[in-house]
Amino acid sequence: MNTDKSPIRLRPKWRKVAYGGMQPGYHDNYTDDSFLEEMVMNANVIKRDLLKVMIDSASISQYLCIVALVVSTWTYTLNLIIDEVTLLKLDSSLLLVGFSVLLLMTCPFSLKLLSKYVLNISFFISGLYVLAPIYHTLTRSISSDSIWALAVCLLLVHLFLHDYSGSTIRPPGALNNPKLSSNISLNASVVASVLVASRLPSRLHVFAIMLFSLQIFLFAPLITFCIKKYSLRLHLLFSFALMVMTVSVTYQLHQMFFILLLVLFVFISLVCPYWLIRIQEYKFEISGPWDEAKPCFDITE
Repeated sequence: MNTDKSPIRLRPKWRKVAYGGMQPGYHDNYTDDSFLEEMVMNANVIKRDLLKVMIDSASISQYLCIVALVVSTWTYTLNLIIDEVTLLKLDSSLLLVGFSVLLLMTCPFSLKLLSKYVLNISFFISGLYVLAPIYHTLTRSISSDSIWALAVCLLLVHLFLHDYSGSTIRPPGALNNPKLSSNISLNASVVASVLVASRLPSRLHVFAIMLFSLQIFLFAPLITFCIKKYSLRLHLLFSFALMVMTVSVTYQLHQMFFILLLVLFVFISLVCPYWLIRIQEYKFEISGPWDEAKPCFDITE
């Protein structure tokens, strides 16, 4: 009688490997019970507070006020309510105030930084004055309706692509360069300013309104970014004062513009934050070892 037994073939243990082909005794898509042990749900979901989101939305309302004030100044200038001398005085005041704020809130303060700013601003104003006659006659063969429609579209592109969390001009000490979308937004605002300036009656008018517009679109985001970085309380106070001034100016300009601006303020400051908090409850994210690896170092280093 043969007592020998055939050897029992044991199935090899399943191993979790990324590469290596199908393991003997297992299907290609097989996973054991340990596969879901490292699964994490909502690991990267940020719990947002309604008050914090409303405070963050102040930057959007603030810049919306700035653009509304620029449009109001354009309208008053085109209607010859503001003359070129008043515009030049306004340009000088804005330049002095912005320059002072930038120097006071930039650390450390140095004469080298001061001389750099003065030299750059001198080149900027000189080049703008030389180009003013070209801007004055640039759109002479284009109808006014086309100019206004294109200017409005460019302003909408500017608002849509603007970087509300930073500045198009690289702040002192910043490591990251501006985004491509913010540069496109800046170019759209500059072209809109040129289109509006080309409809003014004199070259001095063109120079004054272009200097005003470029000061706002180029340097206002930098100033507001420095204020926010310096003090959040000062940033909120400045935003509130700017909103009050904008509402008063637009009310005198046009009541429909005033109502539209109020609706936008309420929508941005109240409705959108509440909406964001509500939809956060339905956010569901699954993370685990199957996710792609992400580098944890800065590529600029």
